[in-house]
Amino acid sequence: MTHQWRDALVTPQTTIVETLKILDKVALRIALIVDTEMKLLGVVTDGDIRRSLLKNVPLHESISSIMNIHPVTITKNEIGDPAQLIMSRHGILSIPVLDNGIVIGLEKIQTYKHSETYENPVFIMAGGFGTRLKPLTDNCPKPMLKIGDKPILETLIMQFKRAGFKNIFISTHYLPETITDYFNDGESWGVNIRYVHESKPLGTGGALGLLPDDIPDLPLIMINGDVLTNINIDKLLKFHNNSGGCATMCVREYRHQIPYGVIETENGKIVSMVEKPMQTFFINAGIYVLEPSVYKNVDNDVKIDMPTLLEHKISSGNIVYTFPIYEYWLDIGRMDDFNKAQLDIKGFI
Repeated sequence: MTHQWRDALVTPQTTIVETLKILDKVALRIALIVDTEMKLLGVVTDGDIRRSLLKNVPLHESISSIMNIHPVTITKNEIGDPAQLIMSRHGILSIPVLDNGIVIGLEKIQTYKHSETYENPVFIMAGGFGTRLKPLTDNCPKPMLKIGDKPILETLIMQFKRAGFKNIFISTHYLPETITDYFNDGESWGVNIRYVHESKPLGTGGALGLLPDDIPDLPLIMINGDVLTNINIDKLLKFHNNSGGCATMCVREYRHQIPYGVIETENGKIVSMVEKPMQTFFINAGIYVLEPSVYKNVDNDVKIDMPTLLEHKISSGNIVYTFPIYEYWLDIGRMDDFNKAQLDIKGFI
C-alpha cells in the first residue's frame, strides 16, 4: 500500500486548480475527497481533470463539482490479488482502501504489474537553430543545451526509456554531429536511436517524410526536442489508441487577462461591461501521436508544419483529438524559459 495517499486527501471545497497542484506534487494521479471524519466523498483522477478542461469548467470551481461520487473501492481484506483483479477489471490505476467508509489507504496497479514495454516509434524533432537562445546556440543545437547536468534531449530520451519506449528516431539539421556523436546508436542509454537528417529545414511535419520504410507500423509519438515535461506518456498512448482518431495533439491551457475593461455594444448602446476579463485558450504543446496513415504518407523533401498537416487531415474527413496536459510543461524557446527550466529541473521528474 502506498504511503503517499495522505498527501492526496482534499476537502470538497478545494478548488480544481489547487487539486491540480496536489496531483502534480504527489504523482499518484488521483485525489481523494474526504470530510473531516476521513469519510470518502468521492475521487478525482487526472482523466476527470482533462475532461473538465475540455468542457471549460472554470479552474476556481470546487473539486466537488467534478468528483466521482461512486468510485470503485476495496476493503483491507481485499488488498493483494483481489485488488489487482478489481483494478484490472475496471481499467483503473488505483483504488481507495476503506474501513466502514473511512479511508485507510490506497492501492496502485503499479505495485502488481511489471513495467510495460512498447514497440511504438518515438520521433524527436531536434533540427532547429534555436535563434532566440543565442549566443548559447551559436555552437550548440538547442536540444543539446544542458538543463541541470544533462542536455534537454537526454532528459527526453530517458523519460521515454523509463516509460518503456526504446525505438527512438531523431531528426537533425543544425550541427547534427553534436547530437549523433553524443548519443551514437543509443546503446549506452538502453534504447535504439536512428537519425534522419534534414539537408534543408522541412518544418515540424516535413521531417516525417524522411523516416525509413521499415519503421514499425504502429502509432508514432512525436515531440519537439525543446519541450520539458513530465506528461504520462503511457496514458497519452492509451488515450490515442482508444479514441480512434488519426492523430492526437497534446494541448495546454493558456490564460490571458485583458488589462482593460471590455465593452460590448449593440447599435451604439452598451449592453455589457466586463472589467479585465480572463480569456482561456488551448495551445499546441508540441507533442503528438500519429497513426501510420498520417506519418507514412508525408512526401519526401516537402516542407510542412504539423498544424498544417493535421488541418489537411481534418479537411479530408479525418478526426484529430486533443489531449489536455496539466502536468509540468515548458517550451524552452526563450532565455527566460531556459532560466526557469534550470530552477524547475530539480523537482519535475
